[in-house]
Amino acid sequence: IIGMAHRGRLNVLANVVGKPYAAIFAEFDDIDPKTFQGTGDVKYHLGARGVHRWKGNPKGSAEFDEREVRVELACNPSHLEAVDPVVEGQVRAQQDLSGDRQRKKIMPLLLHGDAAFATQGVVYETMQCANLQGYRTGGTVHVIINNQIGYTTPPERARSSLNCSDVARAVSVPVFRVNGDDPEACIRAVRLAFEYRMLFGKDVVIDLVCYRRHGHNEGDEPSFTQPILYAAIQKHPSVATFYGQLLVRRGDITNEEFAEIRNQHDAIFEEAHVAVKARGRDAFSDEHIPLEQLNSTLIRDEPDTKVSVEVLKQITEKVTYDPELIEIHPRVKQFVLERRRSMVFDGKIGIDFGMAEILAYGSLLLEGIPIRLSGQDCGRGTFAHRHAVLYDINDGTPYIGLNHLHTTRDEGEEVWHPSRFRVYDSPLSEEAVLGFEYGYSVRHPKSLVIWEAQFGDFFNGAQIQIDQFISSSETKWRQRSRLTLFLPHGYDGQGPEHSSARIERFLQLCAEDNMRVANCSTAAQLFHLLRRQAKLPKKPLIIFSHKSLLRAEDASSTLSELADGGFSLVIDDPNNPASKKIRRLIFVSGKIYWDLDRYRREKSLGDDVSIVRIEQMYPFPKDHVDNILQAAGLAKDIVWLQEEPKNCGAYSYMDPLFRKLQVNLRYIGRVASASPASGSPKVHHRQQQAIVEAAFAPVVDKIFDVEVS
Repeated sequence: IIGMAHRGRLNVLANVVGKPYAAIFAEFDDIDPKTFQGTGDVKYHLGARGVHRWKGNPKGSAEFDEREVRVELACNPSHLEAVDPVVEGQVRAQQDLSGDRQRKKIMPLLLHGDAAFATQGVVYETMQCANLQGYRTGGTVHVIINNQIGYTTPPERARSSLNCSDVARAVSVPVFRVNGDDPEACIRAVRLAFEYRMLFGKDVVIDLVCYRRHGHNEGDEPSFTQPILYAAIQKHPSVATFYGQLLVRRGDITNEEFAEIRNQHDAIFEEAHVAVKARGRDAFSDEHIPLEQLNSTLIRDEPDTKVSVEVLKQITEKVTYDPELIEIHPRVKQFVLERRRSMVFDGKIGIDFGMAEILAYGSLLLEGIPIRLSGQDCGRGTFAHRHAVLYDINDGTPYIGLNHLHTTRDEGEEVWHPSRFRVYDSPLSEEAVLGFEYGYSVRHPKSLVIWEAQFGDFFNGAQIQIDQFISSSETKWRQRSRLTLFLPHGYDGQGPEHSSARIERFLQLCAEDNMRVANCSTAAQLFHLLRRQAKLPKKPLIIFSHKSLLRAEDASSTLSELADGGFSLVIDDPNNPASKKIRRLIFVSGKIYWDLDRYRREKSLGDDVSIVRIEQMYPFPKDHVDNILQAAGLAKDIVWLQEEPKNCGAYSYMDPLFRKLQVNLRYIGRVASASPASGSPKVHHRQQQAIVEAAFAPVVDKIFDVEVS
């Protein structure tokens, strides 16, 4: 599986992947050989797959040998090197699917530019992942097309290191440096690099020292900025000329044969171009196979996410059982395992978010759906809420209860399920790890792949992956993913860096049913949402998870809500439903609901105020919201209330949607702010209190927005 930028891509598509020349010319003339819904992308971003066939005399043998290898070129954006971790994730998924534990059958090949390889941080992040347990692919062959220039920037201004490949020295990766004017030396270097990769299972770099004959593209004039360099390049014979002269000097071919070879290739190009001009897409066959074939993703039926009480108890038995293989920390045993067991078997305390998540995973595993979870400290969870991995306090041996589930047949024989729960504490990287998980999810058809940010706002270290791959890959490349993002979000007085997962940014990216965005207010909602995500057609899911609700009793759920319920797109007020005679209808999403509910219970307020939770923000549940609006027809005051500043959160997204429903929303929340939250806990609590109080304040003759500063 190949990842590369755009320079040289047509060459790879034609001569390595096997894409017909006519198909390439058709794309230049905008004769699309495969029409599909969506925007598509420029031709130098598109991927393809094919079979590369080789004939030759291996190692001087007198007999011809024929071999073939499947080759795939990954789709990529113009953001240089962003595709690197995506390719690694795709390779890892293919290896897992095919049982390639030795990692010898499927391998990644990454082609880089010299300026990008030296300075794009995702290169270093990706290489640091190469030998880690959850991210190994058996070694990557990196080829640097070292043109000794970055657009118009010379090497002395493009990096501080002596060589563009020096980042590889930090991770002890060997570099083979070779003269690009010598094709046979290049072949020897490539063979040596591949043999190294196959023998040692480690990364290797080929620094192909060459030059760029034209400017940044064929229409650019490079001598504007590099007059001396390009005066020399104009006088320098091309690689084809150099090699042709060598073959003639050696007596391998004659000058006439060399000229004939060039003429034949020119004729092939011209014939393909003329055919496309004359016959359009009929000029070529469907040899070129697109990477993805689209089927309908319309949701016809909501999947059944119920799980029987018996199965939930069976899972609980296994994940709370003391295996006696390890000595568990006494606090983990008492406050995690015993407490979770009590949640399910005694019912005296509600099922919290951590246990609901574990039960969701266990139920999916029993149904044969694999799960891959990664992120910084995700095994325990940043907030010590998950404890999916238990550790021996004496020697650190890990134990994962979810990999020891089993079912029992009627005759009593135990049937053990294979270990399919993979959980990895990732390196301290966002872009490379998220890109890897995206690539894994694209290639694995059934697996529920989850990436958890340490705090919700940390996703912005991987913004390129979200903008260029997760939110837009389906409409650009017909490439689908079921990747789920856990982004801890909620205003708890922890300051600007640990409050907001930037709901507004994700909602701004939503269109064309490209992903799902949710904010669960109860543990049961999270349970059903995760099961739903694993069963619906492939789309990314963004979950704004919570910190302060993880162990909150009022946000916990009962066993019956997991066994008999389902995911609710919208939750009407259980205390004051919109169908009652109310004076104010408040729409909220997430944790703020519980702040409001606690306040009105403490103060015995709000029996004429209805608080409705929108749990799925995108796709917007229009019919559900409209039904509630109709039921609350007499309510004159309809509010959107949020804890985020006015220019953040969901308000700017919700307001036009409610206007389409003939509703003018009133706003209650923080004033617009350049920073997502206050750094002062006292200021935070004062603001939060003012928002809560405004929710139940009496209606005045003129109803105004309430913006808390």
